[in-house]
Amino acid sequence: MRYINTLCEGETIRNIYLCKGKRSAETRNGKPYDNLILQDKTGTLDGKVWDPNSGGIADYEEMDFIEVFGEVTSYNNALQLNIRQIRKAYENEYNLADYMPTTEKNADGMYEELLKYGAQVKNTYLRQLIEYYFVNDQAFIKKFKGHSAAKSVHHGFAGGLLEHTLSVVKFCEYMAGAYPILNRDLLYTAAMCHDIGKTRELSAFPKNDYTDDGQLLGHIVIGVEMVNDAVREIPDFPDKLASELKHCIIAHHGELEYGSPKKPALPEAFALNFADCTDAKMQTLTEIFKDKNTKDWIGYNRLFETNLRKSSLDK
Repeated sequence: MRYINTLCEGETIRNIYLCKGKRSAETRNGKPYDNLILQDKTGTLDGKVWDPNSGGIADYEEMDFIEVFGEVTSYNNALQLNIRQIRKAYENEYNLADYMPTTEKNADGMYEELLKYGAQVKNTYLRQLIEYYFVNDQAFIKKFKGHSAAKSVHHGFAGGLLEHTLSVVKFCEYMAGAYPILNRDLLYTAAMCHDIGKTRELSAFPKNDYTDDGQLLGHIVIGVEMVNDAVREIPDFPDKLASELKHCIIAHHGELEYGSPKKPALPEAFALNFADCTDAKMQTLTEIFKDKNTKDWIGYNRLFETNLRKSSLDK
């Protein structure tokens, strides 16, 4: 098995990858070609089939496991594979675990740590809401522990949702201790629940793609609906408290153009937005620089709108 993160420009390889995406296009001269996204547990790689009607290209579909033969090249500072041969792989030729990007941290340990933060919530209604999903709903727990936090960009791996949520809660822990204006119970509950909608927005691996509800509603709306489901099951849950919790979830992207129906109004909503944004961007940087040993500039990044490189002190 040649993992994607070990490939080097100039190599010729023959290996099996998951065909995560397949799109037909045309060159400027009107010649058809296929653009593929190949995936294993270490990441993704663009693949180009410049002659899709060649006799060496067998029939295959998106989400098939395929054996590819071709040359590793570089385009716009990123590796890609120019593919000359493709065949659909047999089930006994690959191990699914090689194709699921997974958190490098211990999922059970992270979940236990997350529950300790939930146990610190003193408000009886918020505590019951946390327990509704994170203690009592076994189907949710299983899905939450193994889910990704995104299709791409940051935490797009199995266990990524849990890893991201725990990091956001830890940022909130610091802010709650540093700024007395923040209500710790509301902030912790909102942080734990802010992305629960992603368990229904995205499908499980290896697909890890948007569901119908993910496309139509998005994880923010889905998450608020899930909070509503829990609130209805908790006797006498205060209406104002429910609205404040839902506001934190609704506003956690911070800006209307980033998908939040409302901008933050509560201090806890601002704090959650800052924590969520910080962890997402730092994880994105981590993934950009992962397995890049160079200390030179790696080029312009559209997300950060600047050129990037590691510091000279980085080991």
